[in-house]
Amino acid sequence: MDARLRSIIASTNQGIGTLNEGSLHAALKPRYTRPGDELEAPLDGFVIDIRRPGLLVEIQTASFHAMGPKLDALLGAHRMLVVHPIAVETYLQRPGKKLRKSPKRQSVYQLFDELVSIPTLLDHPNLSLEVVLVSVLRVEAPDAKTRRGRRGYRTVDTQLREVLGVHRFETARDLAELLPTALPSCFTTRDLAEHARVPRPLAQRMTYCLRFLELISEVRRSRSGIHYVRA
Repeated sequence: MDARLRSIIASTNQGIGTLNEGSLHAALKPRYTRPGDELEAPLDGFVIDIRRPGLLVEIQTASFHAMGPKLDALLGAHRMLVVHPIAVETYLQRPGKKLRKSPKRQSVYQLFDELVSIPTLLDHPNLSLEVVLVSVLRVEAPDAKTRRGRRGYRTVDTQLREVLGVHRFETARDLAELLPTALPSCFTTRDLAEHARVPRPLAQRMTYCLRFLELISEVRRSRSGIHYVRA
């Protein structure tokens, strides 16, 4: 792993890419369950969220990197759909305080916070990905051991309030549709960050993944950064 990728992944791990709470996972499962499906089905040493003939469904609220062993073992013989929620709207509930909306907002682009650790994830012909944009209620409790940025609270549960949108990716090439239409034909990560309205580090993760998948290519470098074009 090169130094650039280690830096990108390290900054991602400090961020907001994972929602590893049970209530959110449980609330999404009925949306993907059909009559006759097996739930929490054992398969080759793993437990599958939803199993039906011809398809395995995994609702992944934790990091994509954690799925690696399961994908490596099962994708060769099974079609899989990975469902990944992203909280684009978060409400905070703390004891004795009024419910308030968090000023922090996310978008479908947070997908690249996860893909950066396994950028070839969607290259496999047996894998599809569905990103579910959700509004959540984050239940927090006092905890003196939490870091200063959390102001003495820790998250004890994340609950689904509403599904706001869905993005389906059948192949890696579908990711290129996330490039903003107004993006210049030759662009830098600064341009991408401006047009997608995301922080520049996230734009850098996005270009890393898209370049790795040969959906964009580098054409030159200048003082303003690396310049890319769509492949």
